Amino acid sequence: MRPVATEQAPRAIGPYCQAIVVNGFVYTAGQIALDPASGELLRGGIKDQTARVLANLKAVLEAAGSDLSRVVKTTVFLVDMADFNAMNEVYGQIFGDHKPARSTVAVAALPRGARVEIDLVATV
Repeated sequence: MRPVATEQAPRAIGPYCQAIVVNGFVYTAGQIALDPASGELLRGGIKDQTARVLANLKAVLEAAGSDLSRVVKTTVFLVDMADFNAMNEVYGQIFGDHKPARSTVAVAALPRGARVEIDLVATV
């Protein structure tokens, strides 16, 4: 197992790493809309937060030797399922024609008051 760390995505805020590469796959930790430079949560709506989350994940994937076109599965955690359509719009724009398997789960709360968290699995 090879841990992945990059300054282009927020540092882990707990006892975990940004991702692990094992057996040809990269498994990311969940990302919320933290700014990599400041470590502060991006304020704004679900669209802005979703875009920041996916930018963070893209940076982690690149550090692992992968990219968004190699994503196999994502899990999206939303505080409010009323945000689903707006999140889905940004998600679809960023992934384009690539459509990985996905689960979307409603949760009671996310760290730092985030509205969305996403983790993923990709090939390396």
